[in-house]
Amino acid sequence: MADIKYYDVILKPLVTEKSMSGMADKKYTFLVNPEANKAQVKEAVEKMFEGTRVAKVNTINMDGKTKRRGMTSGKTAKKKKAIVTLTADSKDIEIFAGL
Repeated sequence: MADIKYYDVILKPLVTEKSMSGMADKKYTFLVNPEANKAQVKEAVEKMFEGTRVAKVNTINMDGKTKRRGMTSGKTAKKKKAIVTLTADSKDIEIFAGL
């Protein structure tokens, strides 16, 4: 496994209807590097967003879907989602504030 720095862990926030409803409970969803573990995700969130404290991290591995175009078939890239729950006294994440 390669050495992953904290700024390489979080790829982008995941904005869906389900993830937006979880923000009321201080749960934020991100697409993360498939090689990252829960400890690295926790460290990345706490370093990238000042004033946040992570209570727990849930991760989901999503395999690539099989796609076909004519006779040729292949798979899309695999992804990893992380649902980060913040503590009650933690600051909110600002990138989700205007949504």
